[in-house]
Amino acid sequence: MKHNIILSTFFILHFSFSIFMTSCTDFLDKETDTELTLPMVFEDKTRVEGWLANAYSAIPDPYWGYSCDLGWEILGDDQSPSERWRQWDWKVIPYILGEWTPSSEWNGNYWALLPQRIREAHIFIQNIHALPDQGISTKEAEYMKAECRFLIAYYYYLLANTYGAIPFQPDYLAPTDFGISDLMVGQSPYYEVIEWVDKELQAVAKILPAKYSEARKYGRATSIICLAVRARMLLFAASPLVNGNPDYADFKNKNGENLFSTSEDRSRWIDAAQACKELIDAAHEAGHELYVEENANGTIDPFMSYQNLFLKRFDEGNTEILFARPSCNYGEYERHATPNGSGGNGGLGVTQSLVDAFFMQNGLPITDTDHSGYVESGFSTADETRSNTVWDEEVNGGFITKSSTYKMYYNREPRFYITVNFNNQYFPTEKRQFNFFNGTSDNPHTHDAPQNGYLLRKKVSPKSNIKEGNHQYRPGILYRLGEAYLNYAEALNESDPGNADILLYLNKIRERAGLRQYTTGATDNDFIHVDLNNQEEMSKLIRAERRVELCTEGIRYDDLRRWREAETVLNGDFDGMNFNGKNNSEFYVRTIYQQRVYKKSYYWFPIHQSEIDKNDKLVQNPYWK
Repeated sequence: MKHNIILSTFFILHFSFSIFMTSCTDFLDKETDTELTLPMVFEDKTRVEGWLANAYSAIPDPYWGYSCDLGWEILGDDQSPSERWRQWDWKVIPYILGEWTPSSEWNGNYWALLPQRIREAHIFIQNIHALPDQGISTKEAEYMKAECRFLIAYYYYLLANTYGAIPFQPDYLAPTDFGISDLMVGQSPYYEVIEWVDKELQAVAKILPAKYSEARKYGRATSIICLAVRARMLLFAASPLVNGNPDYADFKNKNGENLFSTSEDRSRWIDAAQACKELIDAAHEAGHELYVEENANGTIDPFMSYQNLFLKRFDEGNTEILFARPSCNYGEYERHATPNGSGGNGGLGVTQSLVDAFFMQNGLPITDTDHSGYVESGFSTADETRSNTVWDEEVNGGFITKSSTYKMYYNREPRFYITVNFNNQYFPTEKRQFNFFNGTSDNPHTHDAPQNGYLLRKKVSPKSNIKEGNHQYRPGILYRLGEAYLNYAEALNESDPGNADILLYLNKIRERAGLRQYTTGATDNDFIHVDLNNQEEMSKLIRAERRVELCTEGIRYDDLRRWREAETVLNGDFDGMNFNGKNNSEFYVRTIYQQRVYKKSYYWFPIHQSEIDKNDKLVQNPYWK
């Protein structure tokens, strides 16, 4: 590329395969009476760092991004927002109701946004060089190049994860004198993209350090981040949605190439397991561990551990974080999960199916009615406290559950209480209990109220005060070690059933959660017997643990997609407590509050119709009309 390109209106390439003009004024200012050129940018440290920061800017926000803008949580079955919020730009809410077409708008807008950032990263790689007198050494410049290589690979992964088969020209950077026809290309096969990204992430992981000593670099790409993205990607790529899915046997591009594999390749599970283990080993070597807080006697406090996993920073000892976005909009997230009468919007809740997914205190699922002790009727007669935590005293008003709590919520596992706000649960900001009965300040019976009787608590700080605008800073966790353990257990169960590591890593999660661990030996007060060699049984246990441990973290929707379960789980009636109920007998009744629709086409986002109209080499994603 020639160095006299004017940057105030440089070309941006995106997958609509059209060219448009965009301004760099977000982070690049014009100099007096002159236009900013590439040499001006890449000879100035501040502008170099500004360009790099902009390349990073498309990394998703796991708070407001996952809940509203991208909507990954809403598309799954963990979070449940008020339907009427659709009028305030919650564009994915109509999607879950079946109102989704190739002409629907999406705030994430990956098809246009990510190729812009990919192009910026390519330009950066071509032009960055050492500026020793300004503090950019040769080594630092090489790190920056590698970071941009990571971003290019990561953004291609996000595109493939969203749209499936995509137009793919990884090393192509259009010159200034190219024509529109140069960009009119069709989709490449899904695995062609995945295999390129896989190789690129491995290569970049060998260049970047495992961590940085400078606090200002927190959130920048590391070798651990590369391995984390790779491991999750290969788990998805081994799964039934893309690995021999017969539904896509006839889905081809305009060149007649199959865009997804037509037969299952079990070796992909081996690759996924190896990638997960490589990540875990590298993370351990770099000092990453599950986040744990201990009681005075040295035992794990499961309540404080799980709560503060999402609220503590890396420099506060939270080394479970593998990849985080330093700046996130957790303020809107917390506001929408806070009751209307307390200064919030009060309608961001969780689903009843998530409530039902949590285990009992004894580690058994509520479906095991003969042994779990689960009861869905009546009310507790005394305050519930536990000896293995300070959470009840320091955070929750002196109890786990208060007397007269509905027994559905009584004697549940610690992660349940950290995730769900239910009627009669303690509200630490105002030092009172929630009242979700119709007509109260917590349920004004409007769109700003808990539509199914629940509000979201996970990742909401007990120190936040919405009325005063006070929010506790924390990074947005995109990848963490706990997920890596569960990913490895699943991939190993598929590739090497009976391997002892399956229980080892599954039990590490349950130990931190304060639950009885699984064993191949006898059942007692400390263990639950399982058949490690029963692949189907172990798969159910792993999936059940994922549902609880990773809930509301942007992972559940991808799990349902890759397992090909979304069209069953996300289709039909969703129930909860009765939004209209004004007393115990009216409120505590399972009541349908929403009818969701999930069509076979929804497994992949559609290519917007305007893009199809521009480029006749594109084919629309399967089953979209």
